[in-house]
Amino acid sequence: MRVTLPHDLSREEVRRRMRAHSDEIAGFFPPGLASVTTRWPNDDRMDITAEVMGMSIPGGVDVRDGEVVIEMQLPMLLSVMKGPLEAAVKKEGRRLLAP
Repeated sequence: MRVTLPHDLSREEVRRRMRAHSDEIAGFFPPGLASVTTRWPNDDRMDITAEVMGMSIPGGVDVRDGEVVIEMQLPMLLSVMKGPLEAAVKKEGRRLLAP
């Protein structure tokens, strides 16, 4: 799954906002379904690991000029959630970038 969110912020501001709200990423999933851990291996990349129904789902957020790209590697069993999850990521991702 890949979602691109356009923005008109500096990379520094996007990173600040993403760091400030990274604990809210579990909210992309239905309530109580996922636990999420994040880490920043470099300034423009946040790695995400979601634990959902006993499965580990890797992903990440890449901060770019003019856009943020969010990718998650959904296992086949969870591919039925792709559409609703993409919609939630778009909605919540925009909120995470808001001031």
